[in-house]
Amino acid sequence: MDTAAARQDAGHKVNAVRAVGTRAVLAELAGTPGVLALQAQLLEHPLPGQVDVLAAAETVMVTADSPAAARRIARQLLELDLAAPVQRDGGLVVIDTVYDGEDLAEVAELTGLGIDGVIAAHTGQPWTVAFAGFAPGFGYLVGENEALTVPRRSSPRTAVPAGSVALAGTYSAVYPRRSPGGWQLIGRTSARMWDLDREQPALAAPGSRIQFRAVRESVALAAGPRPEVLAPEGASGPEVASGLRIVSPGLQSLIQDLGRHGHSGLGVSAAGALDRASLRRANRLVGNAPGAAGIETVAIETVAGGLTVQAVGDQVLAVAGAPSELAITTPAGPDADPGRRTVPMATPFALLDGETLSIGVPESGFRSYLAVRGGVDAAPVLGSRSTDTMSGIGPAPLAAGQLLAAGGDSESGVVGNPELQPEFPGTGVTVLDVVPGPRADWFDAAALESLTGQEWKVKPQSNRVGMRLDGIPLQRIRDGELASEGTVAGALQVPPEGLPVLFLADHPITGGYPVIAVVVDSQLDLAAQVPIGGTIRFRWAEPGTTKPATPGHNHETAAEHEVSN
Repeated sequence: MDTAAARQDAGHKVNAVRAVGTRAVLAELAGTPGVLALQAQLLEHPLPGQVDVLAAAETVMVTADSPAAARRIARQLLELDLAAPVQRDGGLVVIDTVYDGEDLAEVAELTGLGIDGVIAAHTGQPWTVAFAGFAPGFGYLVGENEALTVPRRSSPRTAVPAGSVALAGTYSAVYPRRSPGGWQLIGRTSARMWDLDREQPALAAPGSRIQFRAVRESVALAAGPRPEVLAPEGASGPEVASGLRIVSPGLQSLIQDLGRHGHSGLGVSAAGALDRASLRRANRLVGNAPGAAGIETVAIETVAGGLTVQAVGDQVLAVAGAPSELAITTPAGPDADPGRRTVPMATPFALLDGETLSIGVPESGFRSYLAVRGGVDAAPVLGSRSTDTMSGIGPAPLAAGQLLAAGGDSESGVVGNPELQPEFPGTGVTVLDVVPGPRADWFDAAALESLTGQEWKVKPQSNRVGMRLDGIPLQRIRDGELASEGTVAGALQVPPEGLPVLFLADHPITGGYPVIAVVVDSQLDLAAQVPIGGTIRFRWAEPGTTKPATPGHNHETAAEHEVSN
């Protein structure tokens, strides 16, 4: 084999595999050609137990259906021969572009190509969607001509118009929706990169090829992509014969099921209920399928009132999760005064036509889940009724006056028996087990000791995307930036300031800060119930398991989570 061929083969081998929590692994490759080759092969020939594949700049993250499958996949990835990548028949997408971007003149100067040269270089080659991220439909495009390599803007824009064609580093992209961004804008297009009305929402998925075509006539840009979030249905919306009317949504109430998995390649996170066990319990109590859509609600003492709903027709309900007072008010009749009664948590009960249920502030924990027999009947998006607060996909947050229809997701003719609930986090310290993250080697032993040796306070800026933690900052031992790579719920990402962010269900699918540790999957429900102002202590778990760490377990085990050629 000649030297050039040897270099090509070396670039198409997995160099190392790192664990990302207990159910995902991160394969490291020499560059984009290897990333594309591995991504193509895994999509064409999935490995046993493979659930999802997410390519990034220099890595491919593979999510598995179990810890055992993740360990098996890690070994198999190192054995794959990627010298001849599988070619995907994705066709060629032509995007008509008006080259009049605000940064076109600056790009022309930075590259030395001149404006006409930039346009010629951008249109004179096919681009390949290497990976997705940032927002649904946002594809990182790679080409063979490195003459267009330019840095990001020193000061990102607060709002980039939808349809903007841009460059950053060695990549090109089209912004699918109005959003902040620091890429160099060279043009605009009316091509709809993300459209939920299409069978395949993304105009170009990873592996697809794109050809930009310069047009001189004005491209009539739409106001933006169709909203992915469904507008709330108020009194003027479709008539609901049986369901619930939202009297007050409280601090925040969202429709959630168990999430939309398997779409990370489109830039879409799983979302779904943060406390999955509580949603399953509420559904089980009313006779629903485990994944039926319910209402996830949050209430705190500083905000008056929690979720209040009114029955439209007789309903069977159950509330699980953070223990709260459940008060039912019966409307006054011609011969009776209004009545009030309470019902217990984790127990099915009837809410008769016209009665209202109010969920109080939790005594402990943070999130409660309301299930209605039949499930909440909202329009599914990519197979799920979940609200993704980061991507803006799924039903809108609930609003006063909104009508929710009860669906047909019941699977039992009877309701369940009352159930005991676990203890929920309160004012004390919540202990969460973690395994070393894929970038634990960006930190020294002192930082790893500090992670588990102190108590972290949950800051008010926390949300469904991530819990922001306050404590003694963690110091890195490496300078520079980490190329964006796949992330998972439970990841503890450490930005330069040193204060970790614990990713939850609506987290970005890729991130550029090192992940020092990952909360084990079985404790994500517990993590989601830690209230604002609550305290967390992290504890090392045994490698590859979700059992508590044994005495004397040291931090050298980070190396056990990496294998390499």
